[in-house]
Amino acid sequence: MAVFVALSAAGAMIKIPSPTGTVALDSCPGYFSGLTFGGLEGAIVAAMGHLFTAATGGFTLGVFLHVIIAVEMGLFAAAFWWANKKLGLVAAVIVATGLNGVLCAFTVLPVGGLGFALSMIPPLLIGSAVNIIVAAAAYKGVSSRMI
Repeated sequence: MAVFVALSAAGAMIKIPSPTGTVALDSCPGYFSGLTFGGLEGAIVAAMGHLFTAATGGFTLGVFLHVIIAVEMGLFAAAFWWANKKLGLVAAVIVATGLNGVLCAFTVLPVGGLGFALSMIPPLLIGSAVNIIVAAAAYKGVSSRMI
């Protein structure tokens, strides 16, 4: 897990332009860990990844809100693991992208209102899709080579 947390820290440095500056490639290792090692492990890595991104961005939404988002990221990684087990990888990608790309945008409602939340959807959808699709592709590549 430590290696994947370190990869999340590295991914936190690769930002996707957004109003908050906290959309990055930090959660891919968490999603991959969820698929490979289990929901709890993925949740821990994904949550830590968001905290790294928030820290490198200066906690633009405040520490408390970023901790809430980190918990959400952990839940989304666990949901990705669960959806893969129950529905398959393609459905898991869709579920996790929807959760992270749309639902998470509304976490900022108390800070910036509806306009701010809606402005977060496009960058979150792009960031979520990139993180989740790369994690799914890596998992598929690694699992197909395991006998």
